Amino acid sequence: MKRSEFSYDIPEELVAEYPADPRDSCRMMVVDRASHSLDHGKRFHDLPDYFSEGDVLVVNDTKVYPARLYGQKKKTGADIEVFLLRELNPESRLWDVVVDPARKIRIGNKLYFDDDLSAEVIDNTTSRGRTIRFSFDDVNEALYQKIRDLGETPLPEYIDREVEDEDRQRYQTIFAEERGAVAAPKAALHFTDDLVDRLQEKGVKVVPITLHIGRGKFKPVGVEDLSKHRMDSEEYHIPEETAKAVNRALQSDENTVTACGTTVVRALESSLSADESLKPDHSWTDLFVYPEYEFKIVERLITNFHRPESTLMMMAAAFAGYDFLFEAYEEAFEEEYDLYAFGDAMFIK
Repeated sequence: MKRSEFSYDIPEELVAEYPADPRDSCRMMVVDRASHSLDHGKRFHDLPDYFSEGDVLVVNDTKVYPARLYGQKKKTGADIEVFLLRELNPESRLWDVVVDPARKIRIGNKLYFDDDLSAEVIDNTTSRGRTIRFSFDDVNEALYQKIRDLGETPLPEYIDREVEDEDRQRYQTIFAEERGAVAAPKAALHFTDDLVDRLQEKGVKVVPITLHIGRGKFKPVGVEDLSKHRMDSEEYHIPEETAKAVNRALQSDENTVTACGTTVVRALESSLSADESLKPDHSWTDLFVYPEYEFKIVERLITNFHRPESTLMMMAAAFAGYDFLFEAYEEAFEEEYDLYAFGDAMFIK
C-alpha cells in the first residue's frame, strides 16, 4: 500500500487539548467488524458490557518520564532544548537525545540545565540526534529525580497549549509502573481504577506487558511504498503470567484477547512461538503492521483516532479493514468525536 492512501484533512477544531473528566466518561465508538456497524451511543465506562468472565485485556504498564529539558550552551549561553529518547547506560549516564536547534550543538559542547546538572555531547547519531553524558554528583536514582524536577511533560506537538503541572498526571495511565517511555500508551489513558475494578469483578483478566514508547513511533513515514518503511526498534517485556493468561483465552472457544493500544499489539504480535501461541519474552521489536497483516494473537483492539499517514492509523486499518476504518473516521468527524491523545476511543471488535 501507499502512504498517501492514509491521508485526510485534519479537522483541527476536534483535536482535544484536555482529557475527559473523569477519564472514562469520554465517548467510545464501537466498530463491529462482523456486522459492519458503528455504534455512537457508548461511553468508555460502558466497556465492561463487552467482556465476559475469562476474557483477557492486555495493557501497557510503561511509565512516561518528563523527557523535555531546557538549558543553555556553556560558551554562548544560547538556549537549547534536549528531548531525552533513551537511557543507554545507567552507570555511565549515557542518553540518546534529540536537540534543538541541532545546528548549534556539536560534539564536545557542554550543556547546562541548572547548577547541579550538566551534560557533554559525545556523539552525533542523526541530523538532530546526539548522545550525551550527564554530569551529576549523586547516584542514578537521584539523577532521575533531578530529571523529574527539571523536565517537562512531553505532550504531543499537536496539543496547541502550554504544558501545565497537571499534565504530569493527565499524560500518565493508571497502569504506569515501569519507567522508560517518552509518550503515553494513549488508549490506556481512558481507564480509571473504578473501571478496572468493574472489569475484574466480571472475571476479566487484566494483565500487563511493557513496551517503552520511543519518539520513533511518531516519526513520519518517509516513503510512499509502505513495504520500504522501517520502524525504530522499541524494547518490550512480556511476563510469563501474561503469556499464560493470553494462551488460555486463545485456546478457549468462549474467551477473547483484547489489546489496549497499538503498543500492546506490537509486543504481542512480535512474540510468537512456533505454534503461534504467545511466549514470555524480553526483546526488541521493529514490527510494522499495515494492511494486509494477519493478526495471530490480538482479537479485539482498543485504540484512539490517529493522525493521517501515521503508523498507528495504518495498524488500525490493518485490524478494522482499510475501507471500514475510513468509514469510521468519516462518521467520527461528522459526529464530532474528540481526536488524538486526549480524545475519544474506538473499540474494534
